[in-house]
Amino acid sequence: MKVVLLAGGFGSRISEESQFKPKPMIEIGGMPILWHIMKEYAYYGHTEFIICAGYKQEYIKEWFANYYLHNSDVSFDFREGKNDITIHHTNLEPWKVTVVDTGYNTMTGGRIKRIQEYVGNEPFLMTYGDGVCDVEIDKLINFHKSHGKLATLTAVKMAQDKGVLDITHDQAVRAFREKNSVDGSPINAGYMVLQPEVFELLDGDSCVFEKNVLVELANKGELMSYIHTGFWQCMDNVREKSILEKLLAEDKAPWKRWERSVPKIPEYAK
Repeated sequence: MKVVLLAGGFGSRISEESQFKPKPMIEIGGMPILWHIMKEYAYYGHTEFIICAGYKQEYIKEWFANYYLHNSDVSFDFREGKNDITIHHTNLEPWKVTVVDTGYNTMTGGRIKRIQEYVGNEPFLMTYGDGVCDVEIDKLINFHKSHGKLATLTAVKMAQDKGVLDITHDQAVRAFREKNSVDGSPINAGYMVLQPEVFELLDGDSCVFEKNVLVELANKGELMSYIHTGFWQCMDNVREKSILEKLLAEDKAPWKRWERSVPKIPEYAK
């Protein structure tokens, strides 16, 4: 499946760094958090990415344009008036990355609508470019296939200041609501699986995926939740960035499976 990554917002709550670059390009452990998310998906065999860029979108394009050079051993030969470049060794992932300028002020639903031509008429994976997780993507996909609904999101239980979900006993999402005194309710952690029919619910650049589309899907009984009891952490502010940095520095990052085990082979590739 293709992986759609939302990476176009302003990141105003972490403006200390987002004033210079898009929030998904803020580094943890020396690499952008967006790269960490892509490595998660690639571990499960999903290596075709569509990045919904917007704010400072040129930064993302330039980073990937230079990725080959920055991850290779290179000789520069300027002798006798030459200007030769020789690549000796490279350490690149076998990825296909499409970066799409989805507009400066476009809302999340509008950004997804703008990349429809790159997804095509097939199910796709989608998440936000500012949070890491150790959800097992293959099990998430199998769960999505098992219920036959249009959308599945990953839900985690955390005491956070995010919008929370009302989930029934069969894991259907029936409503969204704002946080209240009942902290610890499930929240939307992203890491979604979506059928292409979802594109029909997206209406223009002002469409907010969470408030418009997910609510409509929930009302229609077409939104299911995959309950994740493991690790999930977004990076909305400097404090949360420090949490991720500390986990990486101590080699305790739960999402960094690609260095601890053999990559999984998706069913279609066997």
